[in-house]
Amino acid sequence: MLRAFAPRDGATGLGEPPGGRRSARRTATAPFWKPDAAADPWRDPYSPAGLGAPAEYPEEEPTQTGPVVVDAKGRKKLRLRDVSVRLSVLALLCLLLVGVIGGTTAWFLGRNAAEEPLLSPGTELSSVSPGVSREPGSVADIAGRVTPAVVSIEVQLTNAGATGSGVVVDAENGYIVTNNHVVSGAADAEDATIRAVFSDGSGSEARIVGRDPASDLAVLKVEKPGLAAATLGESDDLVVGDPVVAIGSPLGLAGTVTSGIVSALDRPVRLSGEGSDTNAVISAVQTDAPINPGNSGGALVDGTGAVIGINTAIASVGGNGTTGGSIGLGFAIPIDTVRDIAEQLIGTGTAVHASLGVNARTVTDGTRDGALVVNVEPGSPAAAAGVQEQDVVIAVNGEPVASSEELVVAVDAHDPGDTITLEVVRGGGSREVQATLDSA
Repeated sequence: MLRAFAPRDGATGLGEPPGGRRSARRTATAPFWKPDAAADPWRDPYSPAGLGAPAEYPEEEPTQTGPVVVDAKGRKKLRLRDVSVRLSVLALLCLLLVGVIGGTTAWFLGRNAAEEPLLSPGTELSSVSPGVSREPGSVADIAGRVTPAVVSIEVQLTNAGATGSGVVVDAENGYIVTNNHVVSGAADAEDATIRAVFSDGSGSEARIVGRDPASDLAVLKVEKPGLAAATLGESDDLVVGDPVVAIGSPLGLAGTVTSGIVSALDRPVRLSGEGSDTNAVISAVQTDAPINPGNSGGALVDGTGAVIGINTAIASVGGNGTTGGSIGLGFAIPIDTVRDIAEQLIGTGTAVHASLGVNARTVTDGTRDGALVVNVEPGSPAAAAGVQEQDVVIAVNGEPVASSEELVVAVDAHDPGDTITLEVVRGGGSREVQATLDSA
């Protein structure tokens, strides 16, 4: 070895191997002449030797075959790529076999099992304690207190009949207030009968005490002890938006209760009862509480349970206010008017109203509305005041009048003998006249 790799030509370190050629010059890429060749032990046999750390080789995981393998933590896993097609087909066939056996067994057992009987004598259902709270002033509370004072009115004629409602206003004497158009058909008929049916189902024959077609009110009397009378409120205290409850017998359904609010006040409404002599104009309480035919004469009640109006008419599309269905616009006679007329009817059998003595219709010129005087009754307060035909009344006592209905309501708000101031338009100019009202 020394002879073979001995340095030559005065060089140090190992020489070229035997037979090797000396390169013309040393280069950095020559294998035996790198910059660190002098420190390379393989080139310098006199360099010191040292031991390093033992060699480390990465552990190779043992090769595992089969669909189930074990990972480094000892957990078994299924390797789907190694599952054979035969094994897959076998597993699928086993699942299908289990499904067929299970379905067949269930069908057989269900077909042969005895059915449970439909009836079970002696069964008792569980009950719970009532938890409903009906506070004072609720609709349920009001209905419970007022319904006994509201009656159904049944009118029987030879070839016809009518139904409506009524309110007991005097329990001691048996007086019931209702609408004139409910009972007017029986007023002059000899074979007519009027019957009041109470909330407990009992009935009693009723007689007409008095009728007032001008206000569409009537008073009946029954001979029945132990009646419950309604509490009468004050319609002047109402404001739009107040809650109200309507109680009556719409469509013959006795004891029906509906609720809503006051949607307008002092609404002039002309009433024309079909088959009746009613042709009145009232200053109505308007409500959206559902009212239908048969509610006529029933009670409109406020949140305290006091009657503040007598339900009289409805507005309906395609109807005349008495035969149509409710669309959320109902009208009631204010209880202040009802109280005054009822007291007159009970006392004398008739009611007195103030009269101006004109017939009018609603007109407008596009900027201002009024009541056009169609004719003036001879010797009437209007004739004495100088009111002429074709005059247009636009105000009463300084309050605007925009229609013939408003003129009737404005006059009826006064008593016979009162003097009112009329503002009329004639010949393009307006003037004021004084009229002293008469009785009608």
